[in-house]
Amino acid sequence: MTTADTALRDERQDEFDALIAADQRIEPRDWMPEAYRRTLIRQISQHAHSEIIGMQPEGSWITRAPSLKRKAILMAKVQDEAGHGLYLYSAAQTLGITRDEMTAQLIDGRAKYSSIFTYPTPTWADMGAIGWLVDGAAICNQVPLCRASYGPYGRAMVRICKEESFHQRQGFEILLTLMRGTDAQREMAQDAVDRWYWPSLQMFGPPDEASPNSAQSMAWKIKRFSNDELRQRFIGMLVPQAEVLGVRLPDPELRWDDAAGRWHTGEIDWDAFAEVLAGRGPLNAERLRHRREAHEDGAWVREAAAAYAAKKRAEQTATTTPEHDPASDPLPREAVAS
Repeated sequence: MTTADTALRDERQDEFDALIAADQRIEPRDWMPEAYRRTLIRQISQHAHSEIIGMQPEGSWITRAPSLKRKAILMAKVQDEAGHGLYLYSAAQTLGITRDEMTAQLIDGRAKYSSIFTYPTPTWADMGAIGWLVDGAAICNQVPLCRASYGPYGRAMVRICKEESFHQRQGFEILLTLMRGTDAQREMAQDAVDRWYWPSLQMFGPPDEASPNSAQSMAWKIKRFSNDELRQRFIGMLVPQAEVLGVRLPDPELRWDDAAGRWHTGEIDWDAFAEVLAGRGPLNAERLRHRREAHEDGAWVREAAAAYAAKKRAEQTATTTPEHDPASDPLPREAVAS
């Protein structure tokens, strides 16, 4: 690298740092450090993968929902999740990676998705627990991302968070209905909360001291709060809501610590979290197999869409080509001779 190249890079770095310091947005055409770009690709694509994989545990309950109303609501929610994945893939594409590349990374097992979606959903109450706990955790984690320093990511998150709020209310209402029902329904609701509570706390990532990427993401203002700060906010949201529902949060050590100014919780099983991240969760293999098969089964749709797009482009090109004007043709040789 020449001295001029180094000076130009340093100048661009200074401009980037000034934008971050001023709390302004980085846009796709702006210069950005390669590490910033790679971090965004990793985070946004992982977020997109989570939305797409997250359709599976709830999608399996659409045909088994207890009423037509429940089916329609659940179908709308799963459609929202598909849309969220598409918003996020589109945002990631502005960073120079293609959707095909991201899809290949997911179905080959090279890319991660949220650990929460590797757990089974054996009862209808799981739909309530996922909405209340999983989507509630997502809201706590994602609302600050609306202010992410990268413009396309932050703008995508605004719409996503509005829809996630609906998802959280839907889950709360399912649990509330069950808790007002029979003893068997209340027991089913409590069982679902017991199974999803701890994994939902793990969604925020490992403790701050064990999170290698968190500090840099906060310095770049991609993230606004640390993992532990977000987890504390989430617990504080859950406690009064659990009281309204009448469910018990399955942590006997949970209490507010006045001296520390924070919630004291039992020990989170980070070994189990590591196992899931390593691809050894209860349904890791099944989730990826299902996604891979769906991708292969949908190949004809992608091919048909590509062919149709090519046809429309050809038609558009034909209609924009100027019509032939005979007057512009050169005169025949005999006419010139005469």
